[in-house]
Amino acid sequence: MLDLVVIGAGPVGLACAIEARRHGLRARVLDKGALVNSIVGYPARMEFFSTPDLIEIGGHPFPVQGYKPTREEGLEYYRGVAAREGLDVRLYEPVTALHGTRGDFRVETGRGSHRARHVVVATGFFDIANRMDVPGEDLPKVTHYYREPFPYVQQRVAVVGGRNSAAKAALDCYRHGAEVTMVVRAAALSETVKYWIRPDLENRIKEGAIRAYFSTTIEAIRERSILLRTPDGVVEIGNDFVLAMTGYRPDFAFLEALGLTFAADDYRTPIFDETTFETARAGVFVAGTVCGGLKTNRWFIENGRFHAQQIVKHIAGQHTEAIRFGEMHWKTEE
Repeated sequence: MLDLVVIGAGPVGLACAIEARRHGLRARVLDKGALVNSIVGYPARMEFFSTPDLIEIGGHPFPVQGYKPTREEGLEYYRGVAAREGLDVRLYEPVTALHGTRGDFRVETGRGSHRARHVVVATGFFDIANRMDVPGEDLPKVTHYYREPFPYVQQRVAVVGGRNSAAKAALDCYRHGAEVTMVVRAAALSETVKYWIRPDLENRIKEGAIRAYFSTTIEAIRERSILLRTPDGVVEIGNDFVLAMTGYRPDFAFLEALGLTFAADDYRTPIFDETTFETARAGVFVAGTVCGGLKTNRWFIENGRFHAQQIVKHIAGQHTEAIRFGEMHWKTEE
C-alpha cells in the first residue's frame, strides 16, 4: 500500500513525489507518456518564460547557460532531479480507472494495479488540442503542435492564432525561409503576447514580411489552399502547411472518470479545496495546470510547484495555511 499515487510525471507531479519522500511517505508516479511529456512536446530550443530559480523543484539548483532555461535544459534538469531523488516513476503506463475510497484506492493501468491511500492528479493540459472543427482539419499538412521550422523552408505556411505560441512559430518560420500568413480570430494580437516578442512580430507584419488577417477564421482547408472568412468576405490563398496554434485543454473525460466534479463557470474549473487541493472525491487531489480547467494560463510550474507542499502537508497530517496565490507576482505572467 502506497501513501499516494501521482498521475502525471510533469514538473509538478515530480514535485509532489519529492515532497512525499521528504515527509516519509511512499509515492509512485504514473504517466502515459515520457518523463515531463509536455516539455518533450515543446518546440526545439524553446525558452521558458520563467528564470531557472522559479521552476526548480525539490531545492535542486537549475544550472543554465543563459538568462532563461531552454527546453533541452529543462528536460535534462527534471530528468536529473528524478534520478537523484530516486523517485518511483512508471512511464508509458496510462491510467485506465480509479476504484475505491480514501485510504484504499486502486489505480488501474494498462500494465496492472497500484494501491494507495491517496491520489494526486497532475495531468496538465497539453495532450488535447482545441480543434477548429473545419473541413480538412485532419489533412496531413495540418498540425496543432509546432516543433521546429525546418520542414517549412520555402513553403506557404498559415499560422492560426494570435497568442505566444502562434507569434513565436510565425517568427521562427519566417526567419527560416517560409512564406508566413497569420490567421487571427481577434481584431489584434493577444495582450498576453510577451513584451519582447510583440514588437518584433508587429514590425514584421507592418513591413509586409509576414502577412496577417485579423478578425478572420478558416472556413476550410484544402490540399493546396485554405479558405478564409475575412471582414471583406471569403478569400482563398495558396497554402502548403497549417500550424493551428489554437491552444490545448485538459482531458475532461478522463478527469470525470476519476470522479472529479467541475464548477458551473466558463472554464469548467475542477472543484477543490483552495488550501489542501483535495477535490470533492475524498482522498483525490489536483495539482498544477489542471486546476485551472480551460483557463490554462492560471497555473504553471512557477506557482504549481507550491501545490505539492500544500497537498503533502495535508496528507501527512500537518496544519496547512492557504497561500494567497492571487495576490502574488509571478514572473511567468509578465
